[in-house]
Amino acid sequence: MQKRIKRSPRTVVHNLFLTLALSLAVVCLFTSTGQYGLFADARQGEALAAVSAAKERYLIPGGMPFGIRLETEGVVVVGFTKSAVDIPSPAERAGIALGDVIRSVGDVKVEGAAGLSSLIEASGGQPLTVTLLRDGKTVTKTVTPLPDAEGHYRAGLKVRDGTAGIGTVTAIDPVTMQFVGLGHGICDSDTGVLLPLKRGTVYDVSVTAVRKGAQGAPGEIKGYFSSCECGTVLRNSQQGVQGQFQGKCFQDIQPMAVASCREVRTGKVTILCTLGDNVRREYEASIVKMTSASGKEKNFIIKVTDPELLQKTGGIVQGMSGSPIIQNGKLIGAVTHVMVADPTEGYGIFIENMLNAENIPMAKAS
Repeated sequence: MQKRIKRSPRTVVHNLFLTLALSLAVVCLFTSTGQYGLFADARQGEALAAVSAAKERYLIPGGMPFGIRLETEGVVVVGFTKSAVDIPSPAERAGIALGDVIRSVGDVKVEGAAGLSSLIEASGGQPLTVTLLRDGKTVTKTVTPLPDAEGHYRAGLKVRDGTAGIGTVTAIDPVTMQFVGLGHGICDSDTGVLLPLKRGTVYDVSVTAVRKGAQGAPGEIKGYFSSCECGTVLRNSQQGVQGQFQGKCFQDIQPMAVASCREVRTGKVTILCTLGDNVRREYEASIVKMTSASGKEKNFIIKVTDPELLQKTGGIVQGMSGSPIIQNGKLIGAVTHVMVADPTEGYGIFIENMLNAENIPMAKAS
């Protein structure tokens, strides 16, 4: 059973952010009783306040697909090259590891994969001091590039400086138009490292088809980006992305009260998502198990029960990451991962955890 909802203009487990392309070279509101808002009062200039039962906040429930093009702060090491001249590569000998984020070479900030390549080439084979981020800590390594067969100096690195993909918006502040989505971070597809955000652009998406999921083979939503930018990504965290839409949109959708994690129970829920016909709809599902009431991610297991959604998608598919979950008339969380062994099931995250993600600064739309 499903309810048709008018769409406003404008992924063992697998995360559901649907990656479209890789570059290889690849919410903010105020809190007060009965008021709209994702964050605590912006005037306080402090971190997000926890959701209070006495102070409900109201947000526009999402369910709309959105596209993200993300550029990384520095470059992520995703592999190494070997050569007959030097095995292992200069980078490996220096102690650089998969998942390291290279931020600078000497005193020069690394600007993308091409920028790193230029700095290495310009070394002329002299040792380079490389500053990188590893497990949240700053580390320095000394790399001595070697010439390849054509005389160009190389460090033997494969790096990524960005990604792009499709996800789903979870909730929007009707006043400031800031939003949260995905319910998990955008991570490097090879190393699993959370991509450090330099800049991110949001695009409207047209869904063209859905590949149905099956046991051992997650499905996916297929679509394309529009040519126009419709927003900016402000933060990429383990609990999802925070961004800002341009202008006033989705104003025809009634805001909904946000539930605290203490209100969430096993039992019936609905999921909001947009599939091949580009119409936002509500589908039936059920929370079958609470897994981590105190954790910041994967707080419960959800099972799709709606016959129409099962027929169209086989359950949860890539691109549904961030799809809002509704229970007892309140927004309680979002779909985040699919169970590869059983695509009818996946994980969900509490909306409270998405809004209270650590270190999200207060912001106020101008």
